Amino acid sequence: MANVAVVGAQWGDEGKGKIVDWLSERADVVVRFQGGHNAGHTLVIDGKTYKLSLLPSGILRPGKLSVIGNGVVIDPWALSDEIEKLKGMGVAISRDNLRVAGNATLILPLHRELDQLREVAAGDGKIGTTGRGIGPAYEDKVGRRAIRVNDLHDLSTIGVKVDRLLTHHNALRRGLGVAEIAKTSVMDDLAAIAPKILPYADAVWDLLADKRKSGERILFEGAQGILLDIDHGTYPFVTSSNTVAGQAAAGSGMGPSAVSYVLGIAKAYTTRVGSGPFPTEQANDIGEWIGQRGREFGTVTGRKRRCGWFDAVLVRQAIKTSGIQGIALTKLDVLDGLKEIKVGVGYMLDGKRIERFPAAEEAQKRVEPIYESFDGWSGTTAGARSWSQLPGQAVKYVRFLEELIECPVALLSTSPERADTILMRDPFED
Repeated sequence: MANVAVVGAQWGDEGKGKIVDWLSERADVVVRFQGGHNAGHTLVIDGKTYKLSLLPSGILRPGKLSVIGNGVVIDPWALSDEIEKLKGMGVAISRDNLRVAGNATLILPLHRELDQLREVAAGDGKIGTTGRGIGPAYEDKVGRRAIRVNDLHDLSTIGVKVDRLLTHHNALRRGLGVAEIAKTSVMDDLAAIAPKILPYADAVWDLLADKRKSGERILFEGAQGILLDIDHGTYPFVTSSNTVAGQAAAGSGMGPSAVSYVLGIAKAYTTRVGSGPFPTEQANDIGEWIGQRGREFGTVTGRKRRCGWFDAVLVRQAIKTSGIQGIALTKLDVLDGLKEIKVGVGYMLDGKRIERFPAAEEAQKRVEPIYESFDGWSGTTAGARSWSQLPGQAVKYVRFLEELIECPVALLSTSPERADTILMRDPFED
């Protein structure tokens, strides 16, 4: 049986939630393997909208096991709130269908505070984080001073760990001119939240090994997008974790051979939230039109997304760095009615044409996109569930993108609804 990793092939917000939900019908286990509650997945099922941040999209499928892996940094208060909100919407959540890695790092209130304080202090140099403590929590993880889920089992033993954590954070807070944090405050917070999280704690690596051995299908769900990867993204305007498919193995406790197929998600255009380079951005009427048609506002933050034309160079680069074997193209319907559609096919840098996005920040600022124009279509693609229902010019556009990005389109999404999906290749059977 194939196990599939789903990753964003742009700057996030590509529609991974819907695709993972759609694929989860074929899976037995759905695993989140990186990021935190800065991710936002919106799913529309039978006209009802669900918004997820930490919980895997498979949580909405009865009979499926959802797993939050060790590569995720977990805000236990946010997770508890999300669980209760979904329960209020009629979704059953218990240990039967949700497990959380015991060796996952916790995001504490001090991480959120530090994240926000740094952004304010940076002024014009801010990175544009969501202010949810993701980066500082990952810093503490690699700095070997983090508090992890399993630490909640016996709080009487973690005083030394909290001391080490506060030695670091209180030094930073003094430098930023804010009050220090008392150890009792941290301990009280942990004691209050522990009973809400511990029922789901497990040795996820062992659980997944058993599931794989028994032949169950595993779906790995990434957050954000490859262009936000800490190594391969538009550094420093990136997230604090690896978002490429290779992280599916490390972030879940499984070896690389566990991933059989990598599916990348890409919009039929491009969006970005926050600061950072965006060569094909349209800060004009076209960008505004795409944003309004596509309802381009962040699921988590509500921030308006920057919009622009499809950038084939960046998507092709993401495909190579993440080993993507097929693309799920989403939001094709947003382009319905445009007379002309442009696609970024290369860049000019200092008078020379280049075919990849440069890694140097200063060079990224100087690139100019090279466009090819494409005739739009007057018909609608919204709600189409087969190729025959698509306007001929829309089919040509999809085939044009396939050629440019050097990767086949395996799925095509034509609306937020679960069923409005055209399947060309089943990743679980490929």
